[in-house]
Amino acid sequence: MTSPDVDLPRIEHAVREILSAVGEDPDREGLQETPSRVARMYAELFSGLHEDARPHLQKVFTEDYDEVVLVRDISFNSMCEHHLLPFMGKAHIGYLPNGKVIGLSKLGRVVEVVSRRPQVQERMTEQIANLLETELGAKGVAVVVEATHTCMTIRGIRKPGSQCVTSAMKGVFRSHLSSRSEIMQLIYGERR
Repeated sequence: MTSPDVDLPRIEHAVREILSAVGEDPDREGLQETPSRVARMYAELFSGLHEDARPHLQKVFTEDYDEVVLVRDISFNSMCEHHLLPFMGKAHIGYLPNGKVIGLSKLGRVVEVVSRRPQVQERMTEQIANLLETELGAKGVAVVVEATHTCMTIRGIRKPGSQCVTSAMKGVFRSHLSSRSEIMQLIYGERR
């Protein structure tokens, strides 16, 4: 479903202009519907601009649990705001509850909303961590994001296989080295 805030005809016009500017004929058979397809794609890829992730974190459950909760390998796709090329990867999200827990799927929903914007990985990582810290009131939040950036693999330096890893540590995961070590061990364990 397309947000009413997305101006599809304007995107279509811009795509026609880009095709013309690179020397293509936007009226040739194979490209006639491309502007419309691209407009719908951008509406989908940038849907997070028109969605607030906080409601996904409102339904919590009171639970006397005081150990780490971790969801690893939450896949995502985002768009680099510098080149409007995709970057994709996995987010690992852990938190130390403070009397309440959240449904695990909600962590995936938060990643989905935050990643569906023109974005940089560093900001995305920090936004997810800040949302969880604020909304859950957790004793600690750890977010680690690993991604491949096509702006680095298919253009410019052209280094396929390279990955960017970012982290945001809040609360005890920032202030206590042993807690940080524990969460990183839970995330990576023997996988590296």
